[in-house]
Amino acid sequence: MSSGEHRPVLLEEALTALNIRADGRYVDGTFGRGGHSGAILARLGPEGRLLALDKDPAAVAEGERRFGDDPRFVIRQTSFAEIGEVTRTLGWLGKVDGILLDLGVSSPQLDDAERGFSFRHDGPLDMRMDPTRGPSAAEWLAEASEQEIARVLKEYGEERFARRIARAIVQARAEVPIETTGRLASIVAAAVPNREPGKDPATRSFQAIRIFINRELADLQAFLDQVLAVLAPGGRLAVISFHSLEDRLVKRFIREQEKGDRFPPDLPVTAAQLQPRLRAVGKPIRPSETEVRENPRARSAILRVAERLAGDAA
Repeated sequence: MSSGEHRPVLLEEALTALNIRADGRYVDGTFGRGGHSGAILARLGPEGRLLALDKDPAAVAEGERRFGDDPRFVIRQTSFAEIGEVTRTLGWLGKVDGILLDLGVSSPQLDDAERGFSFRHDGPLDMRMDPTRGPSAAEWLAEASEQEIARVLKEYGEERFARRIARAIVQARAEVPIETTGRLASIVAAAVPNREPGKDPATRSFQAIRIFINRELADLQAFLDQVLAVLAPGGRLAVISFHSLEDRLVKRFIREQEKGDRFPPDLPVTAAQLQPRLRAVGKPIRPSETEVRENPRARSAILRVAERLAGDAA
């Protein structure tokens, strides 16, 4: 795979999960570089529609370049956390037949040193999916307290050496501001006493800072809070996660919506009275050995699928 080429993860599995109808309405909440969107459009007929969302202005520009002339396609520069408002303005609320999220960072974002996502390419320490909004990673690291940095590394990166790394960052920035990915990676590497086999010592810290800077878990929770109102009865939700915290949120959401309303444990109620809103479709899906071999970035991917049940108003 050439640098900058984006290969969509679990492509066929995601298309199968969405159970695409030629005349259906679908949302690709993470357009990226359009791999999933292009495949969805290929399965839609003239009456089908696809809404794509992405925070990244470069992704939106690519969407307009590739599919802007297709009357079945519309793209908006915004987070999937705004799915309720965007679908409402289109008149799609409660009428969407399938929603796909492919969480994390796209290959072009990782491979572009200027975006500051990767410790493998030295460049400005930015990490924002939308470079026009909010503080960059460098700006946040310049101001955050040692305790706050340690919390972010522990909470979002599950980094066992979070305190040591935070202390090293604060000491290093007192000498010279931390403004490049290469410098941050070297500070983290020097602070980590034990390395995980096959994993760069900066992996967890970069992941944690990126998730925090882009409010990725908060956006996912906001999305999940709205998704039932967006989906039509029988509509499918398909989420590809790359991080255990993301997957945990999705897994818990599906499980809670399968159970339905909460009643006191000693109160006799029927299954219908519980009003379940979703049903899980199949088991979690992971990439094949062949896909991982051809695209190593697929290694940690997991796809969960659920279907909106009929007869329930969100």
